[in-house]
Amino acid sequence: MIELQDILVQHGDAYLSNHGLFPNQRKAMGAIRICRTSALGGHIDECDKCDYISISYNSCRNRHCPKCQTINKERWIAARKHDLLDVGYFHVVFTIPDTLNSIAYQNPSIVYKILFKAAAETLAELASDKKYLGAQIGITEVLHTWGQNLAHHPHVHCIVPGGGLDPYGRWINSRQKFFIPVKVLSRKFRGKFLHYLKKASLGFFGSLSHLRERPLFESLISSLYQKEWVVYCKPPFKNTGHVIEYLGRYTHRVAISNNRILKLENGIVTFKWRDYRDGNKQKQMDLSADEFIRRFLLHVLPGGFTRIRHYGFLSSASKSTKLKLCQRLTHTQVNNLPQDRLSAPELLSLLIGRDVTLCPRCGVGHLTRASP
Repeated sequence: MIELQDILVQHGDAYLSNHGLFPNQRKAMGAIRICRTSALGGHIDECDKCDYISISYNSCRNRHCPKCQTINKERWIAARKHDLLDVGYFHVVFTIPDTLNSIAYQNPSIVYKILFKAAAETLAELASDKKYLGAQIGITEVLHTWGQNLAHHPHVHCIVPGGGLDPYGRWINSRQKFFIPVKVLSRKFRGKFLHYLKKASLGFFGSLSHLRERPLFESLISSLYQKEWVVYCKPPFKNTGHVIEYLGRYTHRVAISNNRILKLENGIVTFKWRDYRDGNKQKQMDLSADEFIRRFLLHVLPGGFTRIRHYGFLSSASKSTKLKLCQRLTHTQVNNLPQDRLSAPELLSLLIGRDVTLCPRCGVGHLTRASP
């Protein structure tokens, strides 16, 4: 089975010699190439009943590595289970026009922060309007920068509980359909995003150098005000279990998973992708290894950038007070099992339903970390 790591190992040096990389891209590529190899060292587990020994190499733990997300994802989801309410949930997606993709690539921290801010403020301000809900809502936002074909496609997925707290501290349930019309969301989001973009200190390089001239930049902004921006609401989740399932798929996803890569032959990478514009059909795409690596590196985030954020009564400042009030008002049963603090073997055992430390040879003893 071909993995992302194989492509970067076999063709990474050629790519590095022909292309300039940002430090964060170089770091991610280097980490993925040596993940779970002797270059990172390893550890030995031994059975406490027989003489079985297992040698494992260490993981790179880079957040863009498809091999290293499972444990982090499960820990995060376990922690989020304590935040869920026994109400319906909605899924809203905010996307910027592709005209802005190059600006976002050259100014990722600035543009992605604006994307988060504009989406959160749009939802919060409209939800607080009595015309729609008249309450403070909670929002979880997850940034994705890719489409299925690995093209640059920045957008945020927003998970929104179906209701909120009114100014008197009472819970108000929303309608079954999303309580804010999509056109209203789209136009307010467009206005907020472009307002913050105009005020931002952006850098323009290469093919975008002409935008350093303010009149040309202002002309671009004006043209974007004339376009309809894409905001859409997916069908609401049936229950909190579906919310968890969704979060598990989306929160710690990388641009491409290894199971989508089909083959690497004669410098050509073949991978599966879903064409949403053609009836959601699953297709195959062939790219040169050079182009495949280029597209993958488009989605390496700036160092330290937070791609999952919480707002409203789900923000860190409000969780200890307002979220607990929401749980009480919605009669939500809170599961206090500290699954987010389990060790990696304990968490894996819980996930797959068997003890992963059980010795595969004798079936009686347990594997323990050998002393160095």
